[in-house]
Amino acid sequence: MKWLISLVLALVMVTPAFAGEDPYIAIVGNDCIIPGTTNPAACQGKPWYVSQKYQQFMFDQEAWGIPVCDGTFPAAYTAASRENFKIGCEQFRSQTPQNAPEVCYYNQFGFPPPYDPLNGPFTPGTLWRNALTPAGNSGWYEWYVRLPKKPSGQINLVLQCGVLKPNTFPLLDYEAIELCAAETGERIGDGFCTRDEVNPGTNPLVIGALPKIKAIAYPGPFNAFTPFYLTAFRNPGTYNPFASDTMKDGEGAQVLNGTDSGTRILLKACMDKTVVAKLPVTGQVNAANQEETDLEAGDIIYVRIDIPRANTVDVFCSRQSLKVMGIGEAPQILFGGNPG
Repeated sequence: MKWLISLVLALVMVTPAFAGEDPYIAIVGNDCIIPGTTNPAACQGKPWYVSQKYQQFMFDQEAWGIPVCDGTFPAAYTAASRENFKIGCEQFRSQTPQNAPEVCYYNQFGFPPPYDPLNGPFTPGTLWRNALTPAGNSGWYEWYVRLPKKPSGQINLVLQCGVLKPNTFPLLDYEAIELCAAETGERIGDGFCTRDEVNPGTNPLVIGALPKIKAIAYPGPFNAFTPFYLTAFRNPGTYNPFASDTMKDGEGAQVLNGTDSGTRILLKACMDKTVVAKLPVTGQVNAANQEETDLEAGDIIYVRIDIPRANTVDVFCSRQSLKVMGIGEAPQILFGGNPG
């Protein structure tokens, strides 16, 4: 009996070691989508953007003590629309007004939500307003997202914006995505909603039209460090960014400084584009000669996408066009585990 009790006590004592790592998905604002059991009012209630599989990894971060708003960074921001972000809060910013439709929503009759006679009504408020960067124009988008957990694996920056051939939504409305979907850098042909095909030896992409990405880690309430650029693994690539003890840009990785030609990305209409950022390590020097620091829950991941003036398509992004995803250390609250 004594042996059995000792075994049970040993198992209880080591339980925290096995409670550690599980997936997280973070977005602008409190991360829970559907009403949680701890604080239903805190959840955003817009499940249209994420699948039920994703929703199970999105939690009421404030129930863990991870604030949506804290301190004085970033500064308060008022979008030219209906979004007002207070000082220190997670935010979505854009060069153009956040007053454009959600073009990834499809309706064969062209009706906007919630007016859909075929499929039934949408719940009002299920879609966020987008910001449009039209073809032939430059633009930018910025997201400030707090990590809900201490990351223990690489950090996925997952982008999903609406991309259409130029000036097609005004005519086709909510049928446009099924008729005139596009990708950034696409060569546009003559006429309405037309791709320009190429011959062998010609790049099907306009390189100068591709967006560039920048990603920076900023300290939150439980950490202190000088902000630094994240480094992306090239995929496919060698996954080896190291030159002796320092990192370098090349076949293995690219520092996400938003200025180098190696930071260009291709966004495809309403589909995920994943940039895998290396887990920062205290003392590691990146290719920008900045020193990394281990990240903690509450730290801010800042992502900026710059659309060049050579842009050939219409790009629509919203506050939930970025998801920060990964595996992290689960907070131990009361008896452990994740609060619902």
